Amino acid sequence: MAIEVFNRREVKYMLNDDDKAALLSIIGDYMDCDPFNKDGKTYSISNLYLDTDSDELIRKSLEKPDFKEKIRLRSYGMVGLGDKVFLESKKKFNGLVNKRRTNFILRDAYRYFEDGTIPENPVQENGKRLKMNMQVMKEIDYIMHFYRLKPKVFIAYERYAFFEKNNSDFRLTIDTNIQSRRSDLRLDSPAYGKQLLQEGQWLMEAKAFKAFPLWFTHFLAERRLFKTSFSKYGTEYREHQKSCLK
Repeated sequence: MAIEVFNRREVKYMLNDDDKAALLSIIGDYMDCDPFNKDGKTYSISNLYLDTDSDELIRKSLEKPDFKEKIRLRSYGMVGLGDKVFLESKKKFNGLVNKRRTNFILRDAYRYFEDGTIPENPVQENGKRLKMNMQVMKEIDYIMHFYRLKPKVFIAYERYAFFEKNNSDFRLTIDTNIQSRRSDLRLDSPAYGKQLLQEGQWLMEAKAFKAFPLWFTHFLAERRLFKTSFSKYGTEYREHQKSCLK
């Protein structure tokens, strides 16, 4: 069963190709690969970020307040209208991230964004009935109506993901080929758009509720890697603002 509620600390680092290769050469001793990473390859994630007409949520987030939140619709791999996706709320308070999400069928998500209809007893394309977390749905629905949110940005990327052996608390993700666009805002469309990373860059995120393991802190020290502030949506918004000024 997919986890629907997460509470954790998240720290980001920017890697180059050599850093990434060095990490992958040792990570098998400490971590297991995500099942989505078949044959050691990355898997794709696509997101629709929701915001107001004036981009209020991302503008507030870039001011680095103690509390910030975002709503997004996420899919893993290429999906069709009858496939399962995830509607998520992500809140951050004093460095601790709380993520809550519920299952959704893509066509129902589009309808919900258009007229606010929450589906009853949704059925997937394969005939399986989809179970929604209605408590999470109510929380997200309140935020959606309070801000009058709508899809604003598509962001997709390729990901490696790892879980520490015998310790599901610690997780690492490494993302590349981060693409964004403000048109064709559909998860059933192919991933394309403006690149948000330079060639050879990889965004690593370490995620844990407790302290990071010793082997990982040693790796950071040896490679002289320091935490960075990088928001995919925030970077997209800054680039979008620059293009508007040209």
